[in-house]
Amino acid sequence: MANTERYYGTGRRKKSIARVYLVPGTGNVTINKRSMDEYFGLETLKVIVRQPLVATENADKFDVIVNVHGGGYTGQAGAIRHGIARALLQADADFRPVLKKAGFLTRDPRMKERKKYGLKAARRAPQFSKR
Repeated sequence: MANTERYYGTGRRKKSIARVYLVPGTGNVTINKRSMDEYFGLETLKVIVRQPLVATENADKFDVIVNVHGGGYTGQAGAIRHGIARALLQADADFRPVLKKAGFLTRDPRMKERKKYGLKAARRAPQFSKR
């Protein structure tokens, strides 16, 4: 079995979970068997996904293969970024200071706030009327 090096990282944000594999290659990013340009419409999301690779100067050294589910596009982009950063650590531990300083290794703890009883949403109260 001549399996080349594959580095794995799990990324999470909000309700999104991304399983990220880094394979030596030319810099192609495949998300759910589609190209990144096809999957993400917004340019800002594409930039977010590439951030860890650009910070460590590996944008053209690895192909990125991602399986992501849950949440919306922004949460998924954040999860993919987190997963790529973790996979880069497996590839080379020397990237840790760069990734840590940029904040790519920190799992974003912000989640949707639960709805409370007596309210219409998490904090939205019913309309007040004096009479």
